[in-house]
Amino acid sequence: MKTLSAAQRFGLIVALVLIWGVSWSIYKVALDYTPPLLFAGMRTLLGGLLLMLLLLPKRGRIRWKENRKVYLISALLNVVLFYGLQTIGLLYMPSGLFTVLVYLQPVLVGLFASLWLDERMTPLKASGLLLGFLGVVSVSVGGFSGHIAVIGVVLAIATAISWAFGTVYIKKAGASVDALWLVAFQCTLGGIVLTLSGSISESWSDIVWNGAYWTGLLFGVFLGIALSWIIYITLTQAGEASQVASYTFLVPLLSVLIGTLALHEPFSRFLLLGLVLIGGGIYLVNRKARPKPAAIAS
Repeated sequence: MKTLSAAQRFGLIVALVLIWGVSWSIYKVALDYTPPLLFAGMRTLLGGLLLMLLLLPKRGRIRWKENRKVYLISALLNVVLFYGLQTIGLLYMPSGLFTVLVYLQPVLVGLFASLWLDERMTPLKASGLLLGFLGVVSVSVGGFSGHIAVIGVVLAIATAISWAFGTVYIKKAGASVDALWLVAFQCTLGGIVLTLSGSISESWSDIVWNGAYWTGLLFGVFLGIALSWIIYITLTQAGEASQVASYTFLVPLLSVLIGTLALHEPFSRFLLLGLVLIGGGIYLVNRKARPKPAAIAS
């Protein structure tokens, strides 16, 4: 397992949050010109195939017989269910509320990691995860209006659960798998399933091949899927899953901040409150408990 320096870890976290934070706005524009499942399938499939092409000189690291179970389960949890349920669920409820429910993921990762990865769920960590989640609620409060269907709530929670299970599974079973090939296979295999599903339920003729669509697709292929998942898996394999997951609380915050700056939306008190809560939550999750002073012998 690769060990990261503090500077490397910080740089990767910043890059990941920036990519995922910006992607929401870019994909939102692109989805005006393409059916959702086909768009999710195309960007994951092409991103995976691109990685496979680049990794061909290192194909000896695939070890398909030993690692195929990891590749298949990771593709199911992190691509097919995560992107598929997310894409369908957004049709049934407001994006703000959907985001809040999906970002139960860091809380669930903390819980699952304490059960299956022997990561301690300390009072500090539990408080930090709760604060971070409340911060996501605060920054997303403006998107709560609109029709809310029970199926949408179920799909949002299922999205969070699949992502959390996928994160913990990568940490537990993926240590012996090459991180780059893991991303390549999960994206390619998952992308095939999503693209086939979209081909059955949607129409290719509904895609408008304009600049906005190509921007979203190419961003997804190179950055939003391939590079971001390489970073996420590298961080997860190198550190505590719950600590890495806590930083994803920043993604919806950055997404709303981008809307505030680029679309001149007001900087509300809820956004400021969310900033404080998320910052405090991340600090508590990653803060190391001070060792108790040794008792002085009388």
